Amino acid sequence: MSDQRAKKPKAAMTVTGARRVAQRDADALMKQLRAFGLTYPGAHTKSPWPGHMDLAVKDKTFAYLSVEGEPLKISCKLPRSSELALQLPFATPTPYGLGKAGWVTAQFEAGDTPPLELLQAWIDESYRAQAPRKLVKDLDAAPGGGRADRSAQPADGKPVPAKATRSAQGRGALRGRTR
Repeated sequence: MSDQRAKKPKAAMTVTGARRVAQRDADALMKQLRAFGLTYPGAHTKSPWPGHMDLAVKDKTFAYLSVEGEPLKISCKLPRSSELALQLPFATPTPYGLGKAGWVTAQFEAGDTPPLELLQAWIDESYRAQAPRKLVKDLDAAPGGGRADRSAQPADGKPVPAKATRSAQGRGALRGRTR
């Protein structure tokens, strides 16, 4: 009987297996987008509530990102390109009134192939909309006018660390506030 089990043909990838592969791909893309965002001056991550690991500059969010294991979802402030972005089939105005301020959310289903370069352009536009003018000016003054290949990572595959910043609690404490 064990011979019969060994000779059973293996079925094509199961639906569950396909979902796992799609989720793994979505998680890898989310990590890549997060690493890309962290290359900007002063960028850091923050997790204001469960299910998010957002990108921020000076504690001001410039990209809301889902976490590993969740469907791929990103929201960015797009003051220049929101109208065009909202014409895309995967884009909607960000809820909670943020859409009125130019925030756009892109959500992808398992198996979708998200446009990486477009999402990186959204992160760039959103960073520039949310970052202090000095940081944007410094970015533009960098070699290549701030258009350097930010998607490049070191050979070890680890994301390029952002400048060290104080935690949100640390800054609040310095101002005499607590969170």
